[in-house]
Amino acid sequence: MRSEKIEDVLVVKTEGNASYDIVLRESFDNLPDYLQSVGCEGHRVCVVTDSNVAPLYLAEVQKLASACCAQIETYIFEAGEEHKTLDAIRGLYTKLIESGFDRKDFLIALGGGVVGDMTGFAAATFLRGIRFIQIPTTLLAQIDSSIGGKTGVDFDQYKNMVGAFHQPCLVYSNVSVLKSLTDEQFASGMGESLKHGLILDAGFYEWQIDHMSEIEERDSATLLELVSRNCQIKRYIVEKDPKEKGDRMLLNFGHTLGHALEKCKEFRMLHGECVAIGFVAAAYISWQRGLLDEDEFYEIRDMNVGFGLPISFDGVASQAIVDAVKKDKKMDAGKIRFVLLKKLGRACVDTTVTEQEMLEALRLLNADERE
Repeated sequence: MRSEKIEDVLVVKTEGNASYDIVLRESFDNLPDYLQSVGCEGHRVCVVTDSNVAPLYLAEVQKLASACCAQIETYIFEAGEEHKTLDAIRGLYTKLIESGFDRKDFLIALGGGVVGDMTGFAAATFLRGIRFIQIPTTLLAQIDSSIGGKTGVDFDQYKNMVGAFHQPCLVYSNVSVLKSLTDEQFASGMGESLKHGLILDAGFYEWQIDHMSEIEERDSATLLELVSRNCQIKRYIVEKDPKEKGDRMLLNFGHTLGHALEKCKEFRMLHGECVAIGFVAAAYISWQRGLLDEDEFYEIRDMNVGFGLPISFDGVASQAIVDAVKKDKKMDAGKIRFVLLKKLGRACVDTTVTEQEMLEALRLLNADERE
């Protein structure tokens, strides 16, 4: 697909019908209007965030939401993937029950992917489902995890093993908040952004390379275009495959090995960093199978460096990563569903990737095992 037009309001459809809007703005100023448009007026709203985001944006969002909502509650998780658990969700359930929330009320997820996943899961399961709104504050969340209705929590360190599909009623992305991210958090989002281009839009992948300096400088107009084009790609996929039965699996490019690395590193590496390692490994396998040429593989690897992403890792055995893959939810009747590149901008799901192929790719990137 090609994603060249900048859109600041994208309508996402589910089964052909308009489901929710993705709104891209450079401030929170229009938030009350959009909250009113989805029916928040006169209802209770609980703004759910984490201990990192709360000091930055909670007061502003709370004040703006109070302009149209009957009652504003807040709930703050401890930040970090290690807190993305069912036990953490219990506290939110208790808060909602004690505050008298009913099925007509709303949750607002204010934060990155962890907050969005947890809030969405709570919304999907509280009273068998209430409405929720995504206000993503990281690049990764704005371009990926806030769109498509996948929610979940980790279980015994297995990532997103418990979850549900529950669509938001609004995604409101203020791209100016991306300027407050650390370099590591911004780079993590770029891991998913590069992935989108590699699997579906070679032109967008090349656009990111051509605009590397503007992206790294976080130029406002460039950020808006970056987020918009990513959202168009994610929308295209989730509209075709809302429940991950087919094409949506392509979004797992880099995630098979990336999730396993993330787990083995005990979440000390950021998600996008692990995805970047994972898609370099997948590109290597694609090259070795004759799907990519050598120059294409090395370009994919080397572009990670330009965007602050890793091309190697250490501290964990390659075999341990492969063993973790076998316990991942992406297994299909005992076979590993692996996403490879047929060429830049075109991916495919493959179930024939062997343990030896994965080990060879990982050992190329494992600083502890490299020959």
